[in-house]
This record gives sequence, structure tokens and C-alpha cells, in this order.
Amino acid sequence: MNIAIIGYGKMGKEIEQIAISRGHSINLIIDKDNFADLDSKNLQNIDVAIEFTLPESAISNYKICIENNIPIVSGTTGWLDKFEEITKFCNKNNGTFFYASNFSLGVNIFFELNNHISEIMNNYSDYDIDIEEIHHTQKLDKPSGTALSIADIIINKLDRKDSWSLEKSSENEIKIDALRKDSVPGTHKISYFSEIDKIELTHTAFNRKGFALGAILAAEFTKNNKGVLSMKDLLKF
Repeated sequence: MNIAIIGYGKMGKEIEQIAISRGHSINLIIDKDNFADLDSKNLQNIDVAIEFTLPESAISNYKICIENNIPIVSGTTGWLDKFEEITKFCNKNNGTFFYASNFSLGVNIFFELNNHISEIMNNYSDYDIDIEEIHHTQKLDKPSGTALSIADIIINKLDRKDSWSLEKSSENEIKIDALRKDSVPGTHKISYFSEIDKIELTHTAFNRKGFALGAILAAEFTKNNKGVLSMKDLLKF
């Protein structure tokens, strides 16, 4: 495939290495210094775009690619209040948009485990729930998109929870602790606790390779599909 990388930070560079190792070509790199180069002319020979930028630029990047009939894979977080807008835009233009808050295979298994556990825990109201996420200091959005995905799963399964908060103020909220530390690729922990015990489920990433590989696998999948897609479509969970 001929790939465009939009966002050439640490993730973009990791994606580049893995893409090349899998036999793909990087035909376009867009970063903060050349955003104007993301146009129809430079996208002519691109099979798929992979986007990891910032929420304030993501929406525009998506629309440019979709308008030019370029399938786009994105892991940018912090923009999901516009998800319905992008879904409608993608469908209206018969485009392809693959979004994941986290492309790691392990994290998506973690999501499925959380889905099962939270369903069980709906029957045991003595247990409260906290989520903790730790990321590197360069990650600006709080909480992480992965933590929000975890919270959404729990809220959908537990009748006693209907929202999340960084500063818990009511019993119906899930408290999310969002911590930033140097050189931490990503750790997420879910705690179910009562006055007598605690059950914890933790995923710890050791590096960015799992995220980058997942993004490439998503790009390979997206090239031959249409519509708004997710890791559930790719992994067939």
C-alpha cells in the first residue's frame, strides 16, 4: 500500500518503521510544519492515510481525506464530541473512516474482559468502581481515550453508574484518575472494590509497537472496506 502518515511524532515514526517492515510505502508525511500539503494533489496516489495528531486538527484532516476518497485510520483522541458529525460526513461521501481510541490488540482484549466483568458486577451493588490511567507527559488530553472507552463500557453495563468524573461528586459517577509521568506508554487499571475486598484488572503497555502494529493492521483492513469501522470489525469480537 501507499500510505500517508498524518502526524509525525513518536507514534508516526513507529508506524513508519512497521509499515515499511510489512512491505508498504510511505508516500506522504504530514506534520505541523507542512499541514498545507494535505490536499487533493498530494493524496492522488495514496491508498490509505493514518492519522495521529491533535483534536483541534483531526476533524479537518478527516474531512480532507474523505472528500478525496482516501480511507483514513485515526487514533487521535479528545474529539469524540464530533463523532456523530464525522459519521454522517463519512456516510454522505461514501467514505471509509476507521477510529480506535487504542489500536493495541491487548487493550482490545482488555475491553472485552471489562465488558464481561462489568456485566457480572451489575448484580453486586456493594462494589464501587475506579479507573486509573497513566501516560507520558506529552499526552495532553485527560482522561485518555482508552479510559473513556473503559468508562463507557461500564456505564452501559452497570445500572448504578451513568457518568464519569475526574473529581467524583456523586455515587452514580465513575472516578477516573488521569496521571502523567515521564516515559510511560500507557497503563490502565480498573478497580472493583467493596469494604471487604478489591478486584483489579490492569493493562500495561511496554512500548508503542503494539499500538503502531494495530494501526497498520487497521489500514490493511480499511483499504478494502467502506463505512465507519472499529477494532471490533477488524478483530471480529
